[in-house]
Amino acid sequence: MSSSRSVDPMDLVRRAREGGYAVGGFNMHNPETTQALLLAAERADAPVFMQIGRAVIPHMGIDDAFEMTKKEVDRSDAVAAVHLDHGTLDEVHRAFELGFDSIMFDGSHLPFQQNVEATRDVVKEAHRLGIPVEAELGSIPDAAEDIRWEDHYTKVEEAETFVKETGVDLLAISAGVMHGVTASAPLPLAIDRIRQIRDVVGVPLVLHGASGVPTDDVRQAILAGVHKLNADTDLRHAFRAGIERMWAQGDRQLEAAMAEGRRLMIDATIGKMREFGCDGRAGAGEKTAAGS
Repeated sequence: MSSSRSVDPMDLVRRAREGGYAVGGFNMHNPETTQALLLAAERADAPVFMQIGRAVIPHMGIDDAFEMTKKEVDRSDAVAAVHLDHGTLDEVHRAFELGFDSIMFDGSHLPFQQNVEATRDVVKEAHRLGIPVEAELGSIPDAAEDIRWEDHYTKVEEAETFVKETGVDLLAISAGVMHGVTASAPLPLAIDRIRQIRDVVGVPLVLHGASGVPTDDVRQAILAGVHKLNADTDLRHAFRAGIERMWAQGDRQLEAAMAEGRRLMIDATIGKMREFGCDGRAGAGEKTAAGS
């Protein structure tokens, strides 16, 4: 296994766009979940975005989370980009210093024009460093049974203006996804909205909150222009199920429980990769010796 390899994140997404599939972006929470994502990518021969995000950063800090993730990526044969997910301005600037492969700046909570201005500044600095930027427009609600979706959907006209004025490389949109899952059946995604946004922005689209979304909706979203799909809840639940299964047998070592969680999370992640169509797509040419 090599430790000095680099991945072009935008190449992963360009290949997905050309091939009619989506690359998965998944979040890790500790070494075992990090290993699960990379082992799944190896076994599925799938590219992956290793996402350092809003759960692990408060838990261990961005520096330690990056060090943990980079260590596991470097010892893996997976085609993996280390990506900042839902980054604040402070986290974005630290990610530049640490050497993230790509970043997502989340200014979606800001008024539209402030989001444009802040994102434009981030893009300018990131592109100077050769780092691609994902940004979000619209809002992704937390899981709930009663959501007024029109309050969250990305507006087509705003998406067109936002991309033109900021120069972002990827646009995360809201079209019926949520963070987490509910007990009731999910509503269908707003596929027409995705298609309309695709037609005016010209950049690949991203959907966050793909856990719990029916497979047919996922495939329709990909056909409509989504080529990066983020999921966390389903994988985290698989890891938890492994721990609970082991502990249900009586007193067990924590390491044995986490190993079982990792095993189930590997299987769940491979399932997502197959659902997204990125299994078998890593190829030999995407992870190359740095500087070669």
